[in-house]
Amino acid sequence: MAPTLGARRRAKDPEGRMSLRDHLRELRNRLTVSVIAVALLSVVGWYWYDEIITVVIAPIEAVAAERGDEAVALRFQNITEPFAMQLRVAIFSGILLSSPIWLWQIWAFLMPGLTPKERRIALSYFFVSIPLFFAGAALAAFTFPRLVAILLAFTPEGIANLPGASEFLSLWLYFMLAFGIAFLLPVVLVGLNQIGILPARAMRNSWRITLFCILIFSAFMTPDPSAWTMLAMASPVFALFWCAVGFSFLLEKRRASKGGDRYAGLSPDEATPLS
Repeated sequence: MAPTLGARRRAKDPEGRMSLRDHLRELRNRLTVSVIAVALLSVVGWYWYDEIITVVIAPIEAVAAERGDEAVALRFQNITEPFAMQLRVAIFSGILLSSPIWLWQIWAFLMPGLTPKERRIALSYFFVSIPLFFAGAALAAFTFPRLVAILLAFTPEGIANLPGASEFLSLWLYFMLAFGIAFLLPVVLVGLNQIGILPARAMRNSWRITLFCILIFSAFMTPDPSAWTMLAMASPVFALFWCAVGFSFLLEKRRASKGGDRYAGLSPDEATPLS
């Protein structure tokens, strides 16, 4: 049986270190798998385009039906925009559906440089990050129609509100992406606490600064300038921040119950333990 890549690498280097060329080859392979996954799953978004668009434009149609006229509707600015819109929906669907695959490729590229214990911890963060990201995107999909209805309600009677279809789709897509990224905040905070950079007490004492930063992040990540959009994202993210604070306190209590100084006996060139 032919030796594996790892066996051949250890034969060249007993310590298992990789050359720059090996790292670049590994990176190329990971990128190739990620691109193929996105391309294949984009077919799903292309095939289910009509159903996806029906969900996207539902709040527009609901407001138009409530007003009893066609003063609220989406519009295409040129003949090529419908095709471009379907292509964007397909690619975004591929990126969203394949996120477990390409996120795993990132972790798999980084994990060879970790110790076995660090790999187990990294895997736990990976498996927590995926549902959190999808939970944020799902909350965005649930919140967005209500947000659109509130904003369109400010349109006076007798005045048409005809947003561009491309701009409306961009708002919807960025809204979901921003929610998904924002929901990863507790993973980052707990990770920083676990490696000893960010104590739980410091997180709790800095809640005012954190709230301000969350509001600023929400304002930048949501294209719509209204306060409703910003608050719709900031509220659950701030709640997750407190969940991270509580979990960090539990981790610190668990480490303290083991006794001893976790930094004792470490040489200047030795990494700090993750737990």
